[in-house]
Amino acid sequence: MEKGGPTEVSGRECRHSNPRKKLPIKVVPEPEPEQDDQQIGIIKEETEEELALLESTSRPMTGVSRRPMSSVSTILSRPGSRYTRPSTSKSRTSSVETHSGSASPTRRTISRASSRKSRPASSGSRLETGHSSDSDTDNDEGTRHKAPLEVDFATVDITDEKAFDTDLEIEECDVSAEQSTTYDRTGRTAYIEGCKKMGVVPASYFLRHMHDPNLSMKHHGLGSMGMKPIAMSLMTNTQIVKLDLSDNWLGHQGGLAVCEMLKENCFITFMDLSDNKFGTKMAEHLGKILNANSTLTHIILAGNDFDDTAALAFADVIMNTTKIEYLNLSRNVFGELGGMALGPAIAENSSLKELDLSWNSLRRKGAIAVAQGIKHNIYMKKINLSWNGFGLDGSIAMCDALKHNQTLEELNLTNNRITAEGAVILGKGISVNETLTSLKMGKNPMQSAGCYGICAAILRNPNSILKELDFSDILVNNDFNEIYKQVQEQCPDMKLKHGGMEPPKKPKKPVHPMVKLANYIQKNNLRLVDFFNKFDKDGSMSVTYEEFQQGIEETGIKLSNDEVSQLLLELDSDGDGEINYSELVIGHTGFQEQQDSINTILTATQPRPMTT
Repeated sequence: MEKGGPTEVSGRECRHSNPRKKLPIKVVPEPEPEQDDQQIGIIKEETEEELALLESTSRPMTGVSRRPMSSVSTILSRPGSRYTRPSTSKSRTSSVETHSGSASPTRRTISRASSRKSRPASSGSRLETGHSSDSDTDNDEGTRHKAPLEVDFATVDITDEKAFDTDLEIEECDVSAEQSTTYDRTGRTAYIEGCKKMGVVPASYFLRHMHDPNLSMKHHGLGSMGMKPIAMSLMTNTQIVKLDLSDNWLGHQGGLAVCEMLKENCFITFMDLSDNKFGTKMAEHLGKILNANSTLTHIILAGNDFDDTAALAFADVIMNTTKIEYLNLSRNVFGELGGMALGPAIAENSSLKELDLSWNSLRRKGAIAVAQGIKHNIYMKKINLSWNGFGLDGSIAMCDALKHNQTLEELNLTNNRITAEGAVILGKGISVNETLTSLKMGKNPMQSAGCYGICAAILRNPNSILKELDFSDILVNNDFNEIYKQVQEQCPDMKLKHGGMEPPKKPKKPVHPMVKLANYIQKNNLRLVDFFNKFDKDGSMSVTYEEFQQGIEETGIKLSNDEVSQLLLELDSDGDGEINYSELVIGHTGFQEQQDSINTILTATQPRPMTT
């Protein structure tokens, strides 16, 4: 365009304060009337929708600068976009009119903070009633930083959970989450905190299986320090029902931790605490807990060095408990006094169904007291008294117990120093008992005669219901086999176990007749010639077979006819039918040398005694 040249415009000419110069005015072509109305309508609807989305979702943010929202008319007049409003006479006049002193027309644009798709749709809008002017836009710019944008909640759909989210719901969710994690059913948190407090490494096996109903921590070497965190965890654990803590050397301190745990836990019914070296001092604490606990029904306390003093505490448990059904006190050191304490408690017990006192030292008065307790007990079904040493006194007491007890079903008396006499006495009780189904008496020195006595007692009892006889490591003979066949006819369901058949007796080696002659000569302090003169009555220094046999009978030497014949054949070396003195000397001397050589060989082959 040439400078200063005349320009044709469709509207009024724009003049400035300086009449000498004329500003060039850009001519905007006027669109077709039909196209103008249609395009304006589309632009207006789309622009109003975008403005409504921007304003309804925008909130003031601290420290972030925002551009003021422009009016609809400003956006419509933006050049170079598809929303450019077609020029009319009124719009062209307003677009080129300026204040005095301005050198160029004023244009306004809008800067969108985000795209249309990144903003959630909202049903509220502030521009539904009309378009704001430039002055209104400028005023709004200052007020947006001072107060937050007011939203019309009347148009918000509260049934839409995704669109309507408040702080109250978040707080309620947090509260419910806290309530759900407040109680730890396995005690995992308490265990980890206890390990940190005690300074021990957590047992990974316990963490993996603390939710199992049956937990075995056998042979884990926990010790007293490792047991304390586990006890803290088990106080709140509601999953474990059977717990095995055997062979962990818990000691006194670990035992105290177990007692504290049993005060709180009311879910464990079976517990194995064997081989933990609790000692006598721990027995009193365990006794108090077992009396107070109302859930334990099976408790194993084997191999914990409990002595006669500890037996007093457990006697109190046996007498007063109403829940414990199985008690194992085997492999301890209960002696005669311990048996005397436990016996009366067994008689008064009303809940125990099975008691194990094996591998102790219950003897004499202690064994008698325990047997008397069994005599008066009316609840117990099984008792194990093996490896104690009842002996003859205990056998007599057990005989009396079996005569009166009518509830006991299984009795174990293995290795109790019961002889054949004791077995026969015990059989007297079996001959009248009508409840015993299993009897174990293996490894006792009663031999086949004692086994025979037990079988004979069963035959005398037509009401016997014995189904199991255990005579392990005891050899039996043919006499026992014969009587056992009769027992099987009476009790067809009987099962027998024994150590096998006795080996057949070897026949005794006959004594050489020359030995008898030599013993007679030595016993009567005779010379060999004096002995021969008793046979040689005519002094011929030779005797016939008849004279020699007659002389043997007169001297009183007990020789059979076969032995006399054997002796004559050995002494008559020349076979002439007579025995002279020289033949007797040679035969006697040769036999003595032979015996001496045999004794020398036997002595040389014997092992020499150990010396220090």
